[in-house]
Amino acid sequence: MDNKAMYRLSYGLFVLTTKLGDKHNGCITNTAIQVTTDPNRIAFAVNKANYTHEMVKKTGMMNVNCLSTDAPFSVFEHFGFQSGRDVDKIIGEGILRSDNGVAFLGHYINSFMSLKVEQTVDLDTHSMFICSVTEARVITDVETMTYTYYQNNVKPKPET
Repeated sequence: MDNKAMYRLSYGLFVLTTKLGDKHNGCITNTAIQVTTDPNRIAFAVNKANYTHEMVKKTGMMNVNCLSTDAPFSVFEHFGFQSGRDVDKIIGEGILRSDNGVAFLGHYINSFMSLKVEQTVDLDTHSMFICSVTEARVITDVETMTYTYYQNNVKPKPET
C-alpha cells in the first residue's frame, strides 16, 4: 500500500481552541469538515492524548480557527509541538474571545466558528466530535491554508 496516497486528500489546517474553567488551550488539527448545512454541523477528530481533547470532552465547546496562508511556521510550533498541560498556549496579544467565552486567534486566520458538541464517536485513538455551529465570523479574505500549501510553503525543508 502506498501511504502517500493519503496526502492527496485535501485538508485545511486549523487551530482548535477550548476552555475549561479559566484555562484556555488549543491544538493544530486538519480534520474539520462541514457535514450538514441545515442545521449547520461540523465534525472533527482529535487525538485522545491531547489535552485539548480532555477539555473538549469535559466542556463540549470549542472554536475552530481556519488558518490562512499568511500563518508562519511558528503558529504550528506553538499549537502543535508542545502540550497545553505544560505551557499556556493562549497568551499574548491577538487573542480574542467569542460569544461562548472561548479564545480565537486574532492573527493568521480568515474565519472561525464556535461549536457545541452534539455527539461523540469513539475512533480508538481519536474521538470524532459532531458539533452544531453557534457562531461564525469571517475575519479576512486571505486564502485558507491547506495541508499541501503547508507542506510546500510553510514547513521548513530538511537540511541536505
